[in-house]
Amino acid sequence: MALSAGHACLYGVVHSVIVALGCSAGLGFVHTGHERSFVYDIADLYKAEISIPIAFEIAAEQPQDIGSTTRRRVRDAISGGHILEQAVKDIRWLLLGETDSVDELETDVIHLWDDKKGIVEHGVSYGKELEKSDGEMKDGYGKILEDDE
Repeated sequence: MALSAGHACLYGVVHSVIVALGCSAGLGFVHTGHERSFVYDIADLYKAEISIPIAFEIAAEQPQDIGSTTRRRVRDAISGGHILEQAVKDIRWLLLGETDSVDELETDVIHLWDDKKGIVEHGVSYGKELEKSDGEMKDGYGKILEDDE
């Protein structure tokens, strides 16, 4: 379960990079005959570094919800390891053979923006906040993602 969840998370991120670069997800070099062959090819570059070790760590911990725990940990590793930027560089090198400019490639990171607060935290519902009579937030409003620690 942990391997499946970790790989699925990685596939989603890699797929988004491929589409953002205007490439075909079905291009495939190693994997062929599937609409996401190129996604599997590129994701294989990062599995040994990201999803496989995390999946085995999670399996050893045996948490209540293996899938969501694995997805969160893979998400954090992808963010911390700058896998989006690395995937862009790797795909450009693979398809265009650009070796000199790959290291100089600037990536445009997009942040959530509020016209009054500036850059705001992700993973928060910024919709209308309804309070109960005792001042607590009603379910479905406020912070969506909680830190595990």
